[in-house]
Amino acid sequence: MQQFGVQFYQASLTAKDIDKLVRFEVLSYGEQTASGVRGNANQSKVRWDLLERRIASSEKAYQRQIIRKKIDELVQYYEQCRQARDLPSIPGAVIISCDETLKFEPIEEGSALGTLKVPEREGILRAIDGQHRLLALHAGMEQFTGENFTVPAVIFDRLPEDHVVQMFVTINAKHTRLNASHLVSLSGRQLYRDAALAAAHDVIRALAEKEDSPLHGEIKLLGVGRGRVAQAPLAQELKKLFAADAFGEGKRGDDFRDDDAKKFYVNYFKQVAVVFSAAWNGRKYSIRSASALRAFIRVTPEIVRHLDQQHADRADFRAIGRIIAPWGRRIGDLRFETDGAWKRTGSGVDQLTKELRLALQYPEGAMV
Repeated sequence: MQQFGVQFYQASLTAKDIDKLVRFEVLSYGEQTASGVRGNANQSKVRWDLLERRIASSEKAYQRQIIRKKIDELVQYYEQCRQARDLPSIPGAVIISCDETLKFEPIEEGSALGTLKVPEREGILRAIDGQHRLLALHAGMEQFTGENFTVPAVIFDRLPEDHVVQMFVTINAKHTRLNASHLVSLSGRQLYRDAALAAAHDVIRALAEKEDSPLHGEIKLLGVGRGRVAQAPLAQELKKLFAADAFGEGKRGDDFRDDDAKKFYVNYFKQVAVVFSAAWNGRKYSIRSASALRAFIRVTPEIVRHLDQQHADRADFRAIGRIIAPWGRRIGDLRFETDGAWKRTGSGVDQLTKELRLALQYPEGAMV
C-alpha cells in the first residue's frame, strides 16, 4: 500500500507468527518501572511470571506500562469468542514496525497482492498499536492450539525511529489518554528534539533517581508507580525557564542547561530540605507537593543570579545554602503544615513563589 510516498503492507499473521516474531517492550527507567507491568495479579488466569519475561524494559522504548487488568479482560474475551464462535477476537488491524527491510513478492508483476517475506528472527517486529491485544494473544496461546487463527496487521519497514514514536503518540495521546508524564519523556528526545524539554526531563530524572537527592523515589517519571508527584508539572516549570533563557543567554546558558542544571537542582533541593527540615521530614506537611515544588523551581533563576553575583559556582552546595537561609527565618516550617498555614494562607504556586522571592529580596524582614 502507498500513502503520500510511504509504503507499508496490510498482512495476515498467524498466532504463531505473532508469538515468535513480535517483541514486547515498555519505556522504563531502571528500578522505578522495572517489570514494565502495573496492577496486581490476584485471581488472574494469566501466568504473569512467564508473561513478564517477554516484556523488555528500556529507556529507548516508547510503549507505556502493561496494565494487568486489561490483559486479563482481553484473555477472558478471547476465550468467550473461542467458545461462542460468533465474533472475531481481533477484528481490527494491529500496527507493527519491522527493524529490517521486508521483501514483497507479488503474485504477478504490478500486483498489490502477494507474499510478504519477514525474516524469521525472534523479536524482529514491534507493536506500535495493539501491544495489549497481542500480549493477551501470547498469554492465551494454548486456547488457539489447532485453530486457524490469523491477525490482520499493518506493517511498516522503513520508518525512521522518530516517525515510529510520533505515530504511537498520534494514535494514543487523545483516544486512550496517554498521560502527560509519559509524553514528557517521549517529547524530550524521542518524538522531536526540544532542547528545553529534554533538559527539564534530565533534571527531573536526576532528582528522582540520584540516591543523594531528597526527592529520590518521590517523582513518578512516567506518571505511574511509586512517588507522590508526577513528572509533567515539574518538567513544564523547568521547560519554561530553559526556553526563556532564564539562566543566561548564549554559551553560559547552554552549558548550564546541558551540563550543570542536574547538579544544581539536586544540591538546591538538598538545601531546601535542610532549611525546612521539620516540614521536609514530617508527615503532616505539604512541602513535597506539586504546588510547593513548582514554586521552589520557579524562583531558581533568582538563586542563580545571587550565585553569579557572589562569583560562586552555580552548583556550590554551601553557597546555595547561604542564599536560601533567610527562608528558614522569614517563612519557616509551619508555612507548609497541611492543616495549618498551607490551608489558611493558600497552596497556590503563585502565592508561595511571591513569598519565597520576597524573603530573598528582603532577607532581614524589611518591607516596602
